[in-house]
Amino acid sequence: MDGTMEALEDMGHETPIRIGTRAADSEKITVNLGYVDLGHVDLLVSEGAYANRSDFIRTAVRNQIAHHADITRQSVARKAVELGMRHYGRAELEAARSSGTTLDIRVLGLAVIAADVSPDLARATIASLEVLGSLQASPAVKRALADRLR
Repeated sequence: MDGTMEALEDMGHETPIRIGTRAADSEKITVNLGYVDLGHVDLLVSEGAYANRSDFIRTAVRNQIAHHADITRQSVARKAVELGMRHYGRAELEAARSSGTTLDIRVLGLAVIAADVSPDLARATIASLEVLGSLQASPAVKRALADRLR
């Protein structure tokens, strides 16, 4: 399998559908669909329009993102948001601490705070943190920055 998570097959309730590709470049979410919507998805899959439920949902999400692209562009222009993946390593944060500067981090996508960044270093150098997407950091660093998350 190519890393795609297949949908759950429990048809007795609103069925949660898990979405994901590879752990390194995606985050799994759960979507609850009503029976009729789920039936439509399954019909499209059985007719070969989509490889599986996850393929359908990823395509639908991408179509909606494209449909609302102007909102994203305007927001990014107003807020100085970094798009994509942004990695913050210990050396970068130590350099900020040495120069007496703090970071206001805004990422649309994936923000990664390296595993070797201590909670104390993170608190000393990160003034605010807003991630639209996913934040990867140690549990200790996430706790240390909890009051700075937007």
